[in-house]
Amino acid sequence: MKSIKDKCAVVTGAAIGIGRAIALLLGENGAKVIVSDINEEGAKKTVQDIINAGGTASYIPCDVSKKEQVKELMVQAIATYGPIKMAVNNAGIGGVLSPTHEIKFENWDRMIAINLSGVFYCMKEEISAMLHHGGGNIVNISSLAGLGGVPGGSPYAAAKHGVIGLTRSAAMEYAKLNIRVNAVCPGWTETAILDGIKDGMVATSVERYVPMGRLGRPEEVAETVLWLLSDKSSFTSGHCLTVDGGMKSS
Repeated sequence: MKSIKDKCAVVTGAAIGIGRAIALLLGENGAKVIVSDINEEGAKKTVQDIINAGGTASYIPCDVSKKEQVKELMVQAIATYGPIKMAVNNAGIGGVLSPTHEIKFENWDRMIAINLSGVFYCMKEEISAMLHHGGGNIVNISSLAGLGGVPGGSPYAAAKHGVIGLTRSAAMEYAKLNIRVNAVCPGWTETAILDGIKDGMVATSVERYVPMGRLGRPEEVAETVLWLLSDKSSFTSGHCLTVDGGMKSS
């Protein structure tokens, strides 16, 4: 894809799952990919797979809940591949399901620190960098949980709702400054987050709520992100695009 070729792209949480699929697809389409994660082994495998396929990639570790590490990530990314033109804020955790009154404070704090504050820290640094280099495109990975309630998962839903709020607000603030900000809201997708859900619950939910009758694949989410990062979506900003097998239409 010509519009992303040779441009620097930062992808957080790129060791596994959706983040890995996004990084691989960006590398396949000619972007210079910064693969970031706290999972060094997985991230380095993503880098090597991009390189083996003829692409360009480097690993920079980052815990997105740490402001200083996020800032250093962006500094190193620019030093490695030049101005950041694309960013995908994907790093996140699933958390433990429990009723709101039983949620432990430490679980709430960790969820918000990674899934919401981490996105804000990244956006703050990415936008600052993009303002100095002619603009760019940001895609935040939210969730269907950002569009509705999740019984037993209120911290996750709260964080993902917050990501959408950040996305829409920033899109309005920077639209005239050549920075587009969008979000993707995956539905039930084949990722490690599903590992923490009770046996049988995923299959039952898919059968009951997903019109297509199957889980989504990380690669399907990645294709949506690629479109949002490319010039093919040049008049799209502040949008939260569902990739859910038709769930929100049912």
